Amino acid sequence: MFKNTFQSGFLSILYSLGSKPLQIWDKEVVDGHVKRLQDEDIQSNVLEIIGSNIQQAYITCPADPNATLGIKLPFLVMIVKNVKKYFTFEIQVLDDKNVRRRFRASNYQVYGVYDMNRVLLFLAVTRVKPYICTMPLKLDEGWNQIQLNLSDLTRRAYGTNYVETLRVQVHANCRLRRIYFSDRLYSEEELPPEFKLYLPMQVKYTWDLL
Repeated sequence: MFKNTFQSGFLSILYSLGSKPLQIWDKEVVDGHVKRLQDEDIQSNVLEIIGSNIQQAYITCPADPNATLGIKLPFLVMIVKNVKKYFTFEIQVLDDKNVRRRFRASNYQVYGVYDMNRVLLFLAVTRVKPYICTMPLKLDEGWNQIQLNLSDLTRRAYGTNYVETLRVQVHANCRLRRIYFSDRLYSEEELPPEFKLYLPMQVKYTWDLL
């Protein structure tokens, strides 16, 4: 989709205030919904994805299953609200070995156990398999900013170089404000006004291999 587009700075693939926020996305919903509504915290329209089974309620980009995004910008940023339910998303990338790799982040991979003193500990497990890397995701309450350095993740997980992002898929359960790619991480002061949430972020969550 964007392979022949000049890519620099920011490239947004979802914005909840757009006239057609899912114009380049497809959706699949069984026993749930994908709809735009007003979020009470930011008093603005957001996209909500809710489903009883997270695998059966999601949005995916590009809409055409045979197409690819072709985005070479290495940083992915998602502004997402924690709705206190299971949530997962997946990014498919191409590396310099011409292999498609998937990175899947899920909050249900963060689980609690008790230590010998009966203190509750939270453990996060990252698993790297040949074609998929599953990663833990811990969200704070309210709105979160998830930042992924896809170039670094590809190198550290597979020892290869990131070439481009092919597909983004976001599953239930969450609320979305924006999903965009950038050439580097920008501070809040550097962001264009339309990329800001105008709400104190609970956390800027930068995922790292554990």
